Amino acid sequence: MADECELSTVHTTEGVALQEDKECSETLEVCHVSNNWDPPSSLHEFSEGGWAGWATAFGAFLVQFCAFGYITSFGVYQDFYTQHYLTNETSSAISWIGSTTAFLLMTVSLVSGLLHDRGYFYHLIIAGSFLHSLSLFMLSMSKPNHYYQIFLSQGLGLGIASGLVYIPTMAVISHHFRRRRTLVMTFVATGSPLGAIIHPIMLNNLLNGPLGFANGVRVSAGLISLFLLTACLCMRTRLDPPATPVNYIAVARKCIYDVPFMLLIAGTFLLQTGFYYPLFFFQLDSIKHGISVKFSFYSLVILNGSNCLGRFTSGFIASFTGVLNLTIVASISCGVLILGMIGLNNLASVIVLGMLYGYLSGLNVAMAPPLVATLTPDLSELGARMGICLFAAGFGGLIGAPISGALLTSNYTWWIPGLFSGTVSLAAAMMFIIMRYMFLKRQRVPGTLQDAVLEYILRRLIATRMIKEQTMQLLSIGFRYARRGGNLKRFAGCGFFVPLIDGLFNLV
Repeated sequence: MADECELSTVHTTEGVALQEDKECSETLEVCHVSNNWDPPSSLHEFSEGGWAGWATAFGAFLVQFCAFGYITSFGVYQDFYTQHYLTNETSSAISWIGSTTAFLLMTVSLVSGLLHDRGYFYHLIIAGSFLHSLSLFMLSMSKPNHYYQIFLSQGLGLGIASGLVYIPTMAVISHHFRRRRTLVMTFVATGSPLGAIIHPIMLNNLLNGPLGFANGVRVSAGLISLFLLTACLCMRTRLDPPATPVNYIAVARKCIYDVPFMLLIAGTFLLQTGFYYPLFFFQLDSIKHGISVKFSFYSLVILNGSNCLGRFTSGFIASFTGVLNLTIVASISCGVLILGMIGLNNLASVIVLGMLYGYLSGLNVAMAPPLVATLTPDLSELGARMGICLFAAGFGGLIGAPISGALLTSNYTWWIPGLFSGTVSLAAAMMFIIMRYMFLKRQRVPGTLQDAVLEYILRRLIATRMIKEQTMQLLSIGFRYARRGGNLKRFAGCGFFVPLIDGLFNLV
């Protein structure tokens, strides 16, 4: 299923070169990440815009704004419930609401992706939008210290609704765009971080203002309902679903024997276990350390705004560092910064930690799709492998925040959950380091000295003379083939190595 490969996003669409590793990759593997299936259509059949195409993109943007953007704003609710609305509950119990929502978004997305592949796009969008609005209006009717009411409406209802609409709205972009898909997917993906910036500002002022909880949530629900209705009216499908959807069970069995990929799953699980601690507790941490309430309301805005910047710049940075290296560095940095939250005690530390963690966690989120693509030998399995990673990430997000809340206790002992979340994030980075070693060990087959000399001569010839475009393409294919075999003699044996050499010397 190709849909999940577009989740996070913006820098991992068709035509983007994914660099396996800067040290060992002189050539870039081009991976079609944004969709691993294209219906049998010619390029001119894609409108690349038009009313239907851009209206669909705008509708998908609104859904991302309302779904994932709202879920990542749960830190506002965590603070409000802890201090005012669910005072009889522990921080751990309250964080189960937000973690369940995030878990359901990722796991239900597997089902919605499969249903989308079978042509149920409109059913999913309408049902998900209706349930999303209903859940928020039911949340507004919840009574103080009635935990089950809030858990059912916000934890379960909102999570299922978001999971129903999340992947289909990303996948439908592939129906209208091919050449501009990178640009359009970037636009659609901005809905999530933009929502994570706007919703905290709005919710903090509504919940803590004169309207109070019930009316404040109703205002938020009304706005989201309007956006989702607009999205349903805007989005249109155009292509038939694929004839043979990917078999998840077969791919899962194959992945068991793929050691680097299993290490990726383990690292993803650990990383998500620590990932939500700052998102859920950063605002509460700021307030409890004596930072002004008015400024603390904007702590999540700082974090999510930096996260948005990290996503946008990740592709540029990865082109120099490589996907594997950037993922490792970002994971280590996130772990260190979470440990640094133990020392949060003034305004400057809130700003610095919020900006740095937001930016580096944005790099991590953006690197997930190209990282999976790098470890996927058969790109027809990319969507299924993305789904498997999402499932693992969902379980990490489900248990991470509640464990941190339990470690926090009612005495607000901040160093214990900070130590736990930071440690598991560093453990995730260790998994990624081992994964990188195993992956490169599998890819790297030593060649002979003659191969290295010949490759150097060919590179010098290419650098000093203009070669026809077709010859360049053949040479690129040949080197890629040779690298996989580890010996240029295999390339020579395939029948077109000698003609290439002759052609190069004739051009010189």
